[in-house]
Amino acid sequence: MELKVDQDKCLGCGVCVIACPVNASISPENAGGHGSKTTETIMMVENGFIKLFSVDKCDKCGTCQMFCPTEAIWLE
Repeated sequence: MELKVDQDKCLGCGVCVIACPVNASISPENAGGHGSKTTETIMMVENGFIKLFSVDKCDKCGTCQMFCPTEAIWLE
């Protein structure tokens, strides 16, 4: 399985970034909505869109997909 993002549907709201338990463990400031200070996270908001970084760290739990209001991020 692979993490995918549909940029046409993405609002850049960052809910997936905050909801992701792996992101929270790598960069605790994410949980507070303050934005990551490292590209070691799986994804983060950049220029109003979700950008994938360290997708190899994704444990494929589906939390990001579950919380996305527009179904812009999913596991395929």
